[in-house]
Amino acid sequence: MADVVPDPSSARLILASTSMYRRDLLARLRLPFSVCAPRVDESAAAGEAPGALARRLALAKADAVAARYPHALVIGSDQTATLDGRAIIGKPGDFERAREQLRASAGRTLHFVTALALRRAADGFERLDDVVTEVRMRALDEATIDAYLHAEQPFDCAGAAKSEGLGIAVIERIDGPDPTALIGLPLIRLCELLEEAGLPVLGTAAAGGPLR
Repeated sequence: MADVVPDPSSARLILASTSMYRRDLLARLRLPFSVCAPRVDESAAAGEAPGALARRLALAKADAVAARYPHALVIGSDQTATLDGRAIIGKPGDFERAREQLRASAGRTLHFVTALALRRAADGFERLDDVVTEVRMRALDEATIDAYLHAEQPFDCAGAAKSEGLGIAVIERIDGPDPTALIGLPLIRLCELLEEAGLPVLGTAAAGGPLR
């Protein structure tokens, strides 16, 4: 696993997030990185489309941290979820709201937009992209919903189902180019962007040296 650099000022790569899910995902790449809270207002603007909201916030998070640490590559990410492409679904926060979300989504499709920004202020490097994932939920009865919620308590996940955990049992199908995008950080696209920024994940290994 990657080393987490305690002092962001000495880090070459910074994750602008306090999410443990994004932190664990980024650690898979085995690059040393630091973590820094972006401290941005995540409220949606009036009439803002879900995808536009995710992209704006991903870039705002990266910008906020890059302003403090201009020589580091800063990763910002944000995710929105909608039911049948309409109203934005947030994190339920508790059992009752999670139950309501699963009732509403049973037999229907959730659309997740996971936006990714990579920013380095010192030389103006900036990339912004997003990955769309469609999740078709199983037809769920009350007993199944309650059994799942009691077992996993996915109250911090939009849609109230953890695809990387027991939530896979309430999902019928997942369609998308990157399974890590659904968890919160699209690693396939991130690897491409890191290479563009001069920090390839397998750069030293490809040259015959050890992994970073």
